[in-house]
Amino acid sequence: MSDRLKALADAGVSIWLDDLSRERLETGNLADLVRDKHVVGVTSNPAIFQSALADGERYDAQVRQLAAEGADVDQATLVITTDDVREACKVMRPVFDATDGVDGRVSIEVSPGLAHDTAETVKEAAVLHETVGEPNVMIKIPGTKEGWPAITETLAAGISVNVTLIFGLEQYRNVMEAYVTGLERAADNGHDLAGIHSVASFFVSRVDTEIDKRLEAVSEGPGTDPSLRGKAGVANARLAFQMYEEFFTGERWEALAAKGARRQRPLWASTGVKNPDYDDTMYVVDLVVEGTVNTMPEKTLDAVADHGEVRGDRVRPFYDDAHAHMHALAEAGIDYDDVIEALIKEGVDKFVTAWDELQSTLSASLDSARA
Repeated sequence: MSDRLKALADAGVSIWLDDLSRERLETGNLADLVRDKHVVGVTSNPAIFQSALADGERYDAQVRQLAAEGADVDQATLVITTDDVREACKVMRPVFDATDGVDGRVSIEVSPGLAHDTAETVKEAAVLHETVGEPNVMIKIPGTKEGWPAITETLAAGISVNVTLIFGLEQYRNVMEAYVTGLERAADNGHDLAGIHSVASFFVSRVDTEIDKRLEAVSEGPGTDPSLRGKAGVANARLAFQMYEEFFTGERWEALAAKGARRQRPLWASTGVKNPDYDDTMYVVDLVVEGTVNTMPEKTLDAVADHGEVRGDRVRPFYDDAHAHMHALAEAGIDYDDVIEALIKEGVDKFVTAWDELQSTLSASLDSARA
């Protein structure tokens, strides 16, 4: 089974796991995935932590201890989540060392309620970085308009960043601009640029979910063509990679590269297929291209290991097809900019809801422990 995952890694794709829990850490499951399934990184988000805390009894003893110490729910959330990320960083440290910091990364996200608050995002990013205290941690910052300057500020402080919730091409261009500006500021601040890393998490499946929903509502005209469905996510990501290749060239970038700067790698996120009618590996195998990351839930990882077909570069040869598909969607009445705005709002809202549920669960557990 791991042969297919090896082929994916050999094609230049870094395989990251889109999940983290204390159970994975304490049972050795994460270490097993590193050893057996070519996993070289971990991403977490509020929904992942909410699920882990809701389902896992392995947090009970720590919750009782935190309750006894008088911790409030914000303090307890910080301690529990950063403890898990710190331990995951230790598991991933050999990969980090072997890849010169490119992989072996573990991401933790700032509170999603701060997605539109630049100053507080910068503050929390610094707190998370310091609290985890491991060199291979990455701080996740949403790629919202208010997130762009926070990305720059955080990078300028020498902190590696995973930019999350990227859906649109213009949004992505602003994220890359924020990254390069952050590196320039970091250099001015005396930081070693070779030690600063970043990925840009471009969400894939949710684009298809939203556009398919809009196509299904069309009753006449070109939008009724069923062949338009289920292709926008991959096409959009391919165009993002084309933009990435064009962006990281020229004198401005070369000046940074001469100081040791590394490109901000595209990361394909939201790669679990939502529609059961679609190939459950398509957001992996159709986006194979060297120099990228694909972060997968374990279900998708297992599907790729079982039947994913790695067929070489599936991005660069398809730029024209991707442009043609997005043009066809526009002709069918799909408003791309409106889709992206809706997805960004929905993405932030979903993470805020998950965060609120996490804190509600933890608050109840603290109250129970104190009773």
